[in-house]
Amino acid sequence: MDDLLDMISTDESPSQVSDKIKEVLYAKSAEKIEGIRPQIGNSLFNGEQSDEEQVTDDQLETTDGV
Repeated sequence: MDDLLDMISTDESPSQVSDKIKEVLYAKSAEKIEGIRPQIGNSLFNGEQSDEEQVTDDQLETTDGV
């Protein structure tokens, strides 16, 4: 981040400053994605259902027997 401030203060070309901003933003978003990736993988591949999606046998019997 200090590199970006140095680039702005030394009047680097706007395209170089823009490229540096993009680089910093991509790096930050990649860190966030890497942090979330295990949670998403577990939710997709472990087959865990939320409480709203789980249906018990008792619920099925009461709705079928009506």
